[in-house]
Amino acid sequence: MARWQPDAPGRLAAAALDLFEENGYENTTVIQIAERAGLTKSTFFRYFPDKREVLFGGGTVAGLLVEGIASAAPAAGPLDAVADALEALGRTFFTADRREFSGRRQAVLNAHTELREREALKRIDLTASMCEALSRRGVPGLTAHVAARLGALAWEIAFDRWIDADNSEGFGPLARQALTEVRAAAAVC
Repeated sequence: MARWQPDAPGRLAAAALDLFEENGYENTTVIQIAERAGLTKSTFFRYFPDKREVLFGGGTVAGLLVEGIASAAPAAGPLDAVADALEALGRTFFTADRREFSGRRQAVLNAHTELREREALKRIDLTASMCEALSRRGVPGLTAHVAARLGALAWEIAFDRWIDADNSEGFGPLARQALTEVRAAAAVC
């Protein structure tokens, strides 16, 4: 083993992505991922419960969304609080240096049913986290639920645009734009 290096979870995710692209998801083992990252199998399991989870970042995104909603201005409406959280996510997680990795990751997810299913469950959890954060701000239940769902839809639209190779705009502005479009579409319905 090489000398200790920081960011074991990031190294494991990068190694997993490389191996999933090279060998396919089904043909890649946890041991191969750990070895590619210069780590041990036990280190892998310290951070991730299984190889599916390695591409999903644990609870990082949910925590950032909840924090973003909680720190929105007290007078912010539910969708404005969600917009603030999405913009904060763009500043702290969906940064320019993660764009290529995120695009590659999405291609791997799209190619494997098991990973698409995991992603769908994670998005449900993220929507629930946003809903709970809005409820803690005093937003009534149905309103919090609708705002969280609209925020999740805006996030999906913004993310797809953000990982597009022809795009150079940041995630935060794309999320605000998508939320504006979602609001306009909802008003027409």
